[in-house]
Amino acid sequence: MPRFLTMIRINEQDLPPENFPPEFEQRMGALLEEITKAGVMLDTAGLLPTSEATRLSWSGGKISYTDGPFTETKEVVGGYSLSQCKDKAEAIEWTRRFLEIHPAEWNVSAEVREIQEM
Repeated sequence: MPRFLTMIRINEQDLPPENFPPEFEQRMGALLEEITKAGVMLDTAGLLPTSEATRLSWSGGKISYTDGPFTETKEVVGGYSLSQCKDKAEAIEWTRRFLEIHPAEWNVSAEVREIQEM
């Protein structure tokens, strides 16, 4: 079965200053449990903010390093999931359900990409 990487994209400047609402955490926990029991979820996690990240770039035969935060970047990857689904449609359906759990006033997007098997 194909594997898919889903990258959750957020605007770090738009995140609410308070912690996640308890009902959000409950809904998320229930969905993650359902995805795991279905045998789809291989791994998932949120990522630390870009203030704790470093970017490496290769250009002109040299490596350069840039420490975060990356204020010039509007949208960053805030989390990911690695899943194994029967097809892309199933991966998109799980991702849709994941996004719908978030409060309506949040702006979250996701990119679903199939992993190229070697």
